Amino acid sequence: MSQSDPDATPWEPPLAGSEAAHLLGALDRLRATFRWKADGLDADELQARSGPSALTLGGLLNHLALVEDHASTVTLTGGPFAPPGADDLGADEFATAALDSPQSLYALHDGAVERSRTRFAAFLREHDLGAPVAVATPAGEHASARRLVLDLVEEYGRHTGHADLLREAVDGRVGEDPPPGWRPGAG
Repeated sequence: MSQSDPDATPWEPPLAGSEAAHLLGALDRLRATFRWKADGLDADELQARSGPSALTLGGLLNHLALVEDHASTVTLTGGPFAPPGADDLGADEFATAALDSPQSLYALHDGAVERSRTRFAAFLREHDLGAPVAVATPAGEHASARRLVLDLVEEYGRHTGHADLLREAVDGRVGEDPPPGWRPGAG
């Protein structure tokens, strides 16, 4: 656990703060680490595979953008799911990423993260983490905002691990966190 300059490492969770600050801080740290792992690659590198898996960093950028938009609309508030650039929502977001340029994949992911942050901040200005969100079981039991944030932490944790392996195979980049001062590139 570091106590680095927050301007140099804005993804670092607070050392002390509210439950919401800690959970959202952990999510932002995973978002930043994932984005750093996928950063600065060309189209071929974003579509590189490791072993027999069809998983790619481009596919993960596309997938996580859709996860962010879905979680912060349908699941959080019951709003419509119409993410930018998703012309065919029934398509396999992992496979269709190969059709997109690096610039559009990075913009799609970065935009989805920013929209998600904005929507969660608006929700949490009015409610606490224990408040029910729109998604519910068939019996009508609603999940809490806490559960939704933890689901996003889990999703990013899983895919950041995938990104670790994929990026190392592309060019040897390893590490737990982006270096101080890093900011995402536009592709």
